[in-house]
Amino acid sequence: MKVLIIEDEVKTVQSLKKGLEEHQMEVEFAYDGQTGKQLAESGSFDVIVSDVVMPKMNGFELVKQLRTTGVETPILLLTAMGATDDKVTGFEAGADDYLVKPFEFKELLMRIRALARRGKEGIPQRTILYFSDLELNLDAKTCTRSGKKIELTPKEFALTEYLIRNQGRVVSKTEIAEKVWDINFDTGTNVIEVYVSYLRNKLDRPFDKKLIHTMFGLGYVLKEED
Repeated sequence: MKVLIIEDEVKTVQSLKKGLEEHQMEVEFAYDGQTGKQLAESGSFDVIVSDVVMPKMNGFELVKQLRTTGVETPILLLTAMGATDDKVTGFEAGADDYLVKPFEFKELLMRIRALARRGKEGIPQRTILYFSDLELNLDAKTCTRSGKKIELTPKEFALTEYLIRNQGRVVSKTEIAEKVWDINFDTGTNVIEVYVSYLRNKLDRPFDKKLIHTMFGLGYVLKEED
């Protein structure tokens, strides 16, 4: 497995490099966002681990630019910025996971391995998913309801896709966190609730029939109103 570390703290880079290499991983690193971007675009990595606050280009902008240029490598943001708004910003830029400092190395290792597995899974998908009058085009990355185009951010799109694929089944917040964000559910964050609220404002509020329903204490379900 090949991992790229983008971090401006030399001691952190050295520590992570040593630890990952002890687990038979090949590691390259950069001390600023611009150099990291160049390496990410030119190298073949299984996972990218990046800080957020660093010279020349911050982690949010780095992820956004990599996704814009077509780099699909799973990206883990590693930072001391742990507020919900910061996490939302990172996910919307295109990050796959978010680990707040300080952390235990074994948790970082577990998440890197999980992201690497996900990146290698080539699961055949239908081009267009439907539920009721909701249509999701996976190739064009477009969403419509009753023929009306709805603009979704990347994570809103991913969450909508997961709900459609599991229509009629209650999915817990833990399951959504693991399957859509590839993270272990943190009971101290309300990221899932924030995104469900975003989707309701876009997919349900402008229409008479509601599709996203809360099952209190259990999770959420995509279904037509009874």
